[in-house]
Amino acid sequence: MLRAASAAVSCAARRCVRSLRPSGSRMFAMSGSQQLRAGLGSPDRPATVLGTMEMGRRMDSPASAASVRAFLERGHTELDTAFMYSDGQSESILGGMGLGLGGGDCRVKIATKANPWDGKSLKPDSLQSQLETSLKRLQCPQVDLFYLHAPDHGTPVEETLRACHQLHQEGKFVELGLSNYASWEVAEICTLCKNNGWIMPTVYQGMYNATTRQVETELFPCLRHFGLRFYAYNPLAGGLLTGKHKYEDKDTQQPVGIFFGHRFAEFLRNRYWKEDHFKAVALVDKALQVAYGTNTPSLTSAALRWMYHHSQLQASHGDAVILGMSSLKQLEQNLVAVEEGPLEPAVVEAFDQAWNLVVHESDNYFRSPDTIYTSSKV
Repeated sequence: MLRAASAAVSCAARRCVRSLRPSGSRMFAMSGSQQLRAGLGSPDRPATVLGTMEMGRRMDSPASAASVRAFLERGHTELDTAFMYSDGQSESILGGMGLGLGGGDCRVKIATKANPWDGKSLKPDSLQSQLETSLKRLQCPQVDLFYLHAPDHGTPVEETLRACHQLHQEGKFVELGLSNYASWEVAEICTLCKNNGWIMPTVYQGMYNATTRQVETELFPCLRHFGLRFYAYNPLAGGLLTGKHKYEDKDTQQPVGIFFGHRFAEFLRNRYWKEDHFKAVALVDKALQVAYGTNTPSLTSAALRWMYHHSQLQASHGDAVILGMSSLKQLEQNLVAVEEGPLEPAVVEAFDQAWNLVVHESDNYFRSPDTIYTSSKV
């Protein structure tokens, strides 16, 4: 069954390549960063990236392969994973799909991340070990995008960046990315890289959604100044913006899901499971019903449409939204929402009111030096 699913994914990838390849040889003259962006978005909306954290946890190999196939068949091309996702199973499952990741003619792009948690660090040896392990799991010679998953405040950043440059020169990755860094750290890193002739980061992956907008104030201007694209994770606030949860659920036994039944659950509840956040969701839900009547879109659809049409993400900068999923059905529904149009002004205003309601208790977008780094802190 897995073999059949993997073959289907490979076939979809080839069809995707053919549909994305322009006439002539222009594609082959593109730079690495241009190739990474090719075919990902439309001129008027951000690109879409497939988040694979649940592969190997709530999704087995066949379900994962079916989801990748559905994603590719809609013309999207970039996959996002990490060394730590499902203890490495996410990378291994992706590597077993026969996508030809990291190959010179592969238009399916793969990103992974190294982290400073669970006894690891961003020192040169650990960085190299994590990346080489990821390459083995993914069965590819290089990744298109290699992130530093979070700051390692126990390692001089120059050490980390020098090691990244060496790995890049060895052909282990194409682009360097940052995730969960403060804006001042991004500025410091970009300055160090420029002054030393090291590979510059070109992508920042951060937490951003309609009720979590801290990145807009200081980080976005920093990224625009240094020319980094922004990839948004948690576009549905971990699932809170689906409207499927109630604040009182925390007091009763719940099935395994994003907020319950796994080692990340408490961390995610601490991030989003707050009474004012639920009031904010109710406020938007009411505005949707008033604005659309009998044709009311789901909260999930509204939250994603806000990301693509009303947020500060810009297609012209190469920004993207990372769509995660725990099932094929969920992914298919979200991919439909991604293609829908802007929201009614009254609903956009309701989202702004919702943000004002929760801004005082919304989590920071960065990891501070006093953060306890464990694998439950993603």
